[in-house]
Amino acid sequence: MRKPSRLVSVVAIMSMCLMSLVWGAPPASAQRRADMQVLSDAETDHIIRKMARPIFQAAGVDPDSVQILLINDPSVNAFVAGGQNIFLHTGLLLTVDNAEQLLGVIAHETGHISGGHLVRGTEAMDNAFLSSLIGIGLGIVGGIASGNAGAGAAGVMLGQHLAERNFLSFSRTQEASADQAGLSYLEQSGISSRGMETFLEKLGVGEPLLNDRDAGYRLTHPLTRERIDAVKAFVARSRYSDARLPAATEADLQRIQAKLYGYLDPRGALQRYKASDPSAAARYGRAYAYFRQGDVRQATPLVDGLIAQEPRNPYLYEMKGDLMLQTGRAVDAVAPYRKAVDLAGSEAGSIRVSLAHALLEQHDPGVADEALKNLQIAAKGKAQSAFLWRLTAQAWSMKKNDGMVAYATAEEALARGDLPMAKAQAERAERLLPAGSPGWIRAQDIRGQTGGAQAGGGQAGGTQAGGRP
Repeated sequence: MRKPSRLVSVVAIMSMCLMSLVWGAPPASAQRRADMQVLSDAETDHIIRKMARPIFQAAGVDPDSVQILLINDPSVNAFVAGGQNIFLHTGLLLTVDNAEQLLGVIAHETGHISGGHLVRGTEAMDNAFLSSLIGIGLGIVGGIASGNAGAGAAGVMLGQHLAERNFLSFSRTQEASADQAGLSYLEQSGISSRGMETFLEKLGVGEPLLNDRDAGYRLTHPLTRERIDAVKAFVARSRYSDARLPAATEADLQRIQAKLYGYLDPRGALQRYKASDPSAAARYGRAYAYFRQGDVRQATPLVDGLIAQEPRNPYLYEMKGDLMLQTGRAVDAVAPYRKAVDLAGSEAGSIRVSLAHALLEQHDPGVADEALKNLQIAAKGKAQSAFLWRLTAQAWSMKKNDGMVAYATAEEALARGDLPMAKAQAERAERLLPAGSPGWIRAQDIRGQTGGAQAGGGQAGGTQAGGRP
């Protein structure tokens, strides 16, 4: 049974400077909307992280400590917030011409991280909200295209009326500093800095700024001729200016771009990726487009063909599982999800949540233990999310353990930002679980985190969260 995407309504003091995608035509369904979504996809995260790892290492930053979140917005933008968290807009990811440009942006943002630059106005951000946003973005499980609560996109509604023009803005000094740091990281990594140069030139500095909506990257990252000239000068003297990234790296970028197009605009993706194009990226884009349209008949052979070509690619099996799960075939989804978990190894956290989802959709208490095992492993990594804890509560319910149901429900509420609910369920878990047990101890922690939250209220600082599938 198809389920709707999880949309978590959030009102918080946070600004996003939005614009129409002026550097290229955005997917039709990705036009500016009244809400924004944090998209999560295991493959996209894996590919971008793999590409960026040398840059993080050159900066002296633990690659595994950097969280990369994808914002579903057509504007060309990127920013850092809340420490080592890099937010990339889909508009930017779809606009870069090559992997060098994307790495130029990431190197620049890493420069902000290593420089300890704070987003202007950060003191106005509700830290609990940011933590929730980051947790939601990293925790949604499964493929980016599946469109349900278990394997789709997390929707985080950010009230436009709360937009603050300068919230994401850096000073010109910070921008120049981040440029130089990023250029040095690229040089240390043996990566051409020409991508940063061509990206900045692509944005240009001559066009008049019309308003916040249209200013985009140039507003949040003050773009000056001096910046571009400084980058050009560095490229001219760099030893690696003419270095080229491996063809496989460019192919990886093309794949995740095709996946994004298929997710954001299925009709447009089918026009962009013609049936006459036999490339892996084109077939990927068509497969996701058909998937989004619910056309199982045409999606299935494309997915199977891709698996036959790359039998060791865990994300193709994940996609196969998503396809089965979304079309009401939960039993059939289990095998490809298990295969994906096996192949992905330590990076299988979100896929494990999808596997648990498929198991629990069978409503068979006999599979509750396997589902719980996968959820518990996923909860130790980056896959924590409200949905993970909702599934965990469902599994414990099948095992008729009311105390653990209460505990898991408290974790879910905390992840959603519903502090009163988290507090109430944590207190219930404390009453039902054995004193000193892991769940009881964690329930105490949650109760402490919720402070003086009152039933019927929202988070402190004006943040409210709610909404269920």
